[in-house]
Amino acid sequence: MPLALLALAVGAFGIGTTEFVMMGLLPDVADDLHISIPAAGHLVSAYALGVVVGAPLLAAATARMPRRTVLIALMALFVAGNALSALAPGNGSLLAARFLSGLPHGAFFGVGAVVATAMVPPERKARSVSLMFLGLTVANIAGVPAATLLGQHLGWRATFLAVSVIGLAAIASLALLVPSDRGHAPAAGLRGELAALTSLPVWLALGTTVAGFGALFAAYSYVTPMLTGSAGYTDASVTALLALFGVGATAGNLLGGRLADHSLRGTLFGGLVSLAVVLALFPLLMRAGWSAALAVTLLGTAAFVTGSPLQLMVMEKAAAAPSLASSANQAAFNLANAGGAWIGGLALAAGLGTTSPALAGAALAVLGLGVAGVAHAVDRRRGTPSPGRVVTSHLPEGSQALHP
Repeated sequence: MPLALLALAVGAFGIGTTEFVMMGLLPDVADDLHISIPAAGHLVSAYALGVVVGAPLLAAATARMPRRTVLIALMALFVAGNALSALAPGNGSLLAARFLSGLPHGAFFGVGAVVATAMVPPERKARSVSLMFLGLTVANIAGVPAATLLGQHLGWRATFLAVSVIGLAAIASLALLVPSDRGHAPAAGLRGELAALTSLPVWLALGTTVAGFGALFAAYSYVTPMLTGSAGYTDASVTALLALFGVGATAGNLLGGRLADHSLRGTLFGGLVSLAVVLALFPLLMRAGWSAALAVTLLGTAAFVTGSPLQLMVMEKAAAAPSLASSANQAAFNLANAGGAWIGGLALAAGLGTTSPALAGAALAVLGLGVAGVAHAVDRRRGTPSPGRVVTSHLPEGSQALHP
């Protein structure tokens, strides 16, 4: 695997850290800015909104720019957003800075996935995407806990300054390690990228992402009350258990990348089935401490097995112009975050029990499996080869424009 994938992983590590660290810093931010916890929670929503808005817009706006230049520019915007977050004098300015920080998130992963797959042989494309996403999953194990502790001891502003430094390290890594483009920007341009989003298979792939990862967030958003209310854990022990989720996610991400290089569709189906089974078993697994810890780990594994296949599936369906579709898939991940949490909350508010969000998530996983099945049927009707082992003809457009 090219060393350049390390540069993409460093950027993903910084993005993953800043995305999730706010959850642990909400009380500190609320106290410092003299706002309520629910008001501080809007800072999480502001970031997610930035991702959803920025992913397609920035990908479209940079469609004709060399991809290495785009990655560096996106990471520079990320650094600016986090630096402004650290310097924000009040809640309004912090909301704006968090929105700005979220803007490059989706486009970075979208363009980064295109670059990552262009640097490897066809049979290693899914693995290359999983190695880029490795930075995101490792952030949940190391980056978020470390950044939370830093914020609790030195103030929340220090956390965002530290994340800015990670972003600067990512810029240096991208400049040094990512291959330069031969010639000019990808030929498809904005019109070609927009045309990719009119394809039914692309929309079915995006729908699978929303439903599949909505299943994860329906349960994960309420995993703390499950662990404390059903499994009997204390609030202080939840942080260590969430690290187990990160371990499972990292293992699932790497496993999914390897399996998807052999069977893209099979890995996706298998991951969604596994996710539905794990979530359906949550009410049983949450009855004891050891099984609850196992459930959290398996949840991360099952969910992230599907991460690389879903990203690559969108790119396969928009092979002539993958950047915008790939970035749109990142917006779909964040829609899944918001939608899954909302559906899980409905189950909880209806009085269906502490573990009911997991059962709602299982239903969403089954829905995702159904959408993936429809996509498979559409491919067969159109005579399109079902994505199995990736073949050379499916290399993303412009992949020959990169050299080591």
